[in-house]
Amino acid sequence: MKRILIAAAAASAIATAAASDAPQDYTHLLPLTTSAKQGVLQLRLPKDVYLHARSPLLDDVRVFDAGGAPQPFALRTPAPSTRTSRHDLPLAVFPLMGTATSASQLDLDVSTAADGRLLSVKVRPDGNGDKSVQAPRLTGLVLDLGKDGASKPVSALRFTLPSGQREYSAQVWLETSADMKHWDTVGAAELNWLVNQDAQTLANDRLEFDARNFRYARLSWRSGTPIQFATITAEQLVQTDVPPPGEQLLVQAAAGRQAQDLVYAVPPAIAPDQAGLQFSEPNIVLSGTLGSYRELPARQATQGPAWRFDPLVSATFYRITQGGQVRSSGDIDVPPVHATQWVLRTTAPTTARPALRLDWQPATLVFLASGNGPYTLAVGREHALPAVRELNQVAPGFSDAELQKLEQVSAGPAAQQQGSGASEASAAVEAAGAARQRLIVLWGVLLLGVAVLAFMVWRLLRPSRS
Repeated sequence: MKRILIAAAAASAIATAAASDAPQDYTHLLPLTTSAKQGVLQLRLPKDVYLHARSPLLDDVRVFDAGGAPQPFALRTPAPSTRTSRHDLPLAVFPLMGTATSASQLDLDVSTAADGRLLSVKVRPDGNGDKSVQAPRLTGLVLDLGKDGASKPVSALRFTLPSGQREYSAQVWLETSADMKHWDTVGAAELNWLVNQDAQTLANDRLEFDARNFRYARLSWRSGTPIQFATITAEQLVQTDVPPPGEQLLVQAAAGRQAQDLVYAVPPAIAPDQAGLQFSEPNIVLSGTLGSYRELPARQATQGPAWRFDPLVSATFYRITQGGQVRSSGDIDVPPVHATQWVLRTTAPTTARPALRLDWQPATLVFLASGNGPYTLAVGREHALPAVRELNQVAPGFSDAELQKLEQVSAGPAAQQQGSGASEASAAVEAAGAARQRLIVLWGVLLLGVAVLAFMVWRLLRPSRS
């Protein structure tokens, strides 16, 4: 009974401590700085948050205003940004010689290879009219992007004048096709090359249009004299996903539960997506498996818990100096697992103690600035209740593009709080100890009262017996 009351008092003390949610209840505080007053702000969680968090899911993260009031916040995974670049693709050009006024009026005889590559493009004689009256002339150009060129969208064509020609002006029209049978008009441009008295050239040498995929193109003139350009280059749009910048942690090795095991203590909030080894030896090759320990319940009450090694990924790590250059194994992809101990189980016992390099993508914190600044980011508390909300409860109605453009808040270095209240665990232990002492005093007083009462009853009953 006494033990039950003590445990209940300790649980009550811990619950009382957990009911408080103020900046002083967390081990580390990070000041937040913003340049403007905005309703919704975002912060890329700094490395210090992951180093000091006590919860794998960041349940012990809070945002407080100047008065200590918690602010609503959400966590989201940052999306990769898209980088657009231009790639120049030279085109195969086939001149169209005919008597028609437009290239679209010509009857073409086309020869292609098995992969669709144009071998020749000729105007059929029966489509030229009466050649005795008018000699064939350059009417248009047919362009072939090639099989690889048609796989990426094209947004412009760039033209180069023939050698020796410095000035030129014309209006050209562009049609595109996928099969040389059906043509779509996609754009037109005024091409100009002007030279002033100082021999300076002002050129408008591009025909721009909405990016699209096509295999063949046809160029015709609406004004100006048709010419055979020296080169025609297609500008392809190449979009590349650029992952957001990540964080990295280097962990030193310790002895494991088996001779071929190396153990690395990792903060619980870090779930790496890549891992690698950093060697101090100049030449070493080390094969092994990365994983973690899992505690299993004891089969008998007299036995302690058992441990099992759960493998995640196997690889060969190395660092070799050859020809004055260092070759080393890069990082490998690993499943994003939250584990406080990462284990490297080598194929054979080794004296090497490489450091474990972990890379992960930090989350982005989006919070509603509903209080008075400045704001503070708090982290580090045992058994904290999760406070993260859904994104639509913090920034309702915001599109993905708007979320990407939210003002970035900068966080200062993490400052560890000193004194009582900095750690909920120690506060709970102290509260439980004080409650235990109070309970012991109460039990002592109660026992003393029972003893006095028993003595008084004994004194009252003794004369009656006599």
